[in-house]
Amino acid sequence: MSNNTLYKRNRHSYYNLNYHLVVVTKYRHPVLNDDIDKRLKEIVMNVFETKWDCKIIKVETNMDHIHILFEAQPQVQLSTLINNFKTVSSRLVRKEFPKYLQPYYWKPYFWSRSYYIGAVSDTTEEVVKAYIENQKE
Repeated sequence: MSNNTLYKRNRHSYYNLNYHLVVVTKYRHPVLNDDIDKRLKEIVMNVFETKWDCKIIKVETNMDHIHILFEAQPQVQLSTLINNFKTVSSRLVRKEFPKYLQPYYWKPYFWSRSYYIGAVSDTTEEVVKAYIENQKE
């Protein structure tokens, strides 16, 4: 396993943990213009890579949501990371773009309370099931 470049390693584990995160603006307001898009991508890099030691694979926005594909270490608590990102980015975007957001947000909200997080792998569930079932052979 140590020669396989697919896996990362820390002191106690080998891992390959990639996640797809989607965060939606409150009420799906279409506020993610080019300026906010650029700033959000900077915030993503700062929060995920600098503060949480994750690796960003890809980030893209649409007018009312952001997709983040990232790699994390096993010790990263995903709910805490996501809430940290939402809090920091909401505070900074509302502070830096108040005139653009004012018609949409009069309360201190930017993101919806919900989000989507999914594990991403090149191995399907069927392959893993077959591997586990064949362990006795």
